[in-house]
Amino acid sequence: MKVCICGTVKNVGKYINNVFQNMEKIATLFEDYVIILYYDDSNDNTLELLKKYQFHNKKLLFFVNKKKLFKSRIHNIARGRNFCLNVIRQKFSNYEYFIMMDCDDVCSGKINLNVLKQCLQEEKINKWDALTFNRKDYYDIWALSVIPYVVSMRHFHNMGKVESIMRVYIKKLLDGEGVKKDDLISCYSAFNGFSIYKSNIFLKCYYDGKLRVDLIPRILIKRNQLLVREKLKLNNRIISNSEDSIYEDCEHRSFHLQAINKFNAKICISPKILFE
Repeated sequence: MKVCICGTVKNVGKYINNVFQNMEKIATLFEDYVIILYYDDSNDNTLELLKKYQFHNKKLLFFVNKKKLFKSRIHNIARGRNFCLNVIRQKFSNYEYFIMMDCDDVCSGKINLNVLKQCLQEEKINKWDALTFNRKDYYDIWALSVIPYVVSMRHFHNMGKVESIMRVYIKKLLDGEGVKKDDLISCYSAFNGFSIYKSNIFLKCYYDGKLRVDLIPRILIKRNQLLVREKLKLNNRIISNSEDSIYEDCEHRSFHLQAINKFNAKICISPKILFE
């Protein structure tokens, strides 16, 4: 098995060396690997550290963005992630897996490598096409779409209320309420700082920072709205070239929903903790 380990980097000098160490540990689980990073202009020493690491590890490919940044952080990240996918398509399409991971504090802590190793065992691989992991504090509610809460919590008028509901719900699921111990939890979208993907499916998708309500079945939207008893602030259409926050969404949601709609992809969350 071969893997591409990808990420976007901006102002991560404080964490990147620890992230590189974790990437190298992950690479030991595969017969070959490459690290693909997309760099946006920073005001710290991130670029210097990338160059230094590349001198010691030729497996690192990093690309410096020369384009004007969007006002929106989400659109910048989506562009960077899509750039990484294009590199894989052009140069590493025979690599069976790719990993997308955040390169800041989220993935700089101690990694529980056995957790990932177990999920790569043959009987486990058949259960997922994309896999994310739990944390002591499951922080990434914005990327999360899990039945019955499929719409971004940021698109409800009372965002704080919906976020609290979702935090309680996902914690109960990950703690084993209603599922067997060690079972994977199916979802529509999840990231939580790290996800591993089967390339043959997800290289046919792309990241989109725009609100993509068209990818979510209307019946699920209505059910979600009734359960949280809050009004939605969104339009049921694709919003093109907009950086208005009401028309933005987490780039992971559109990426994952495309894979489900086109290929019936199995997107799962492991209740086990990968990063301390």
